[in-house]
Amino acid sequence: MTAPRLLGSFVPGAAPSGSNPLLVLRPSLGTTSALWDGVVSRLRADRRTAALRILRVDLPGHGASPAAHEPFTVADLADAVLAVVEEAGGGAFHVAGVSLGGAVALELAVARPERVRSLVVSCSGARIGTAEGWAERAAAVRASGTASLVTGSAARWFAPGFLDREGGGPGAASLGRLVDVDDESYARCAEALATFDRTGDLPELRVPLLAISGEHDTVTTPESMDDLADAVPGARHVVLDGASHLAVLEEPAAAAELIAQQADEAERAGAASVAHDRGMTVRREVLGDAHVDRAVAGTTSETAAFQDFLTRTAWGDVWARPDLTRRERSIATLASLTTGGHENEIAMHVRAALRNGLSRDEIAEVLLHTALYAGLPAANSAFAIMRDVFAQADAAASDADQTP
Repeated sequence: MTAPRLLGSFVPGAAPSGSNPLLVLRPSLGTTSALWDGVVSRLRADRRTAALRILRVDLPGHGASPAAHEPFTVADLADAVLAVVEEAGGGAFHVAGVSLGGAVALELAVARPERVRSLVVSCSGARIGTAEGWAERAAAVRASGTASLVTGSAARWFAPGFLDREGGGPGAASLGRLVDVDDESYARCAEALATFDRTGDLPELRVPLLAISGEHDTVTTPESMDDLADAVPGARHVVLDGASHLAVLEEPAAAAELIAQQADEAERAGAASVAHDRGMTVRREVLGDAHVDRAVAGTTSETAAFQDFLTRTAWGDVWARPDLTRRERSIATLASLTTGGHENEIAMHVRAALRNGLSRDEIAEVLLHTALYAGLPAANSAFAIMRDVFAQADAAASDADQTP
């Protein structure tokens, strides 16, 4: 089997450069990317998501994507989505999908978690329906075409009374597009769902996941979506009242708000993670692995938040800024610690100053200069600490020289 060719289109409104976060939207079986129109317009109006690059990718034989005549799996569809993303600039991205689109999104998160920043699965699952049921659907479409599915789809897709209330709106339009879907491609998609099952992988999934269900959905029920969220660590589930299987079409404002929250929270968490990693690198370079390892080993549940704050803010932000060299920052730090009388920090930063390239004479000169402004007692204490650090370093060097 080979991945089918899919086509995607960017939603106008955000800068086309790869610097903005990317959100990939996936429709359900029998629908096109137009399914997301109501959600997209609201995401564009939301300050949290206005700058997102939004890429909608159609299923094979649906909307803009060419028809498929060979068999494929959900994993193949996931690979095809990645190919579209690569053409669009690559990198990690947020993804949201409905039904089959949600299954593809889940497959991406399981198989390529490093590429998925956050995941929204609407009216979908790690396994949907039965193999027999999908085989019957594929056979029916091959025999009678997608037009034969319109009545049944209307009952499955929408809550009771929705089509009457909207009066020829997006719901009716989606049923009209179903007739235009390529019959064989639809059948191939159904057969891909027949073999899809990622249930056993859910406990190991670490991508932030939001599950959305429709109150009246009889295909992927709220109960089944609740089970999905329960199986994934940290996942959450929201039921949209008054909606059915195409909940994102029926309740676009609520769906857009949930997707915006999910992407925003993931972006914030990602930025914090990057800052933490950068800070840990700088912290180790300045203070040394031994010191940092002791600090990490001594972290408790009560001090974990402080250690994370210290690593992200002091080391990942201030110490990582390019406007001063490490030598200059060590000079400023020693002067500040001496002035403030923070004697418990001075020894650590004397050692850090040596690592940052200051000589012993330069460190002594910093303390002498600080004495003019911090006062003699403060400087005297700092000099005593400095002498102890130098003596310990000399003793360690002597022991090393005498080692056979």
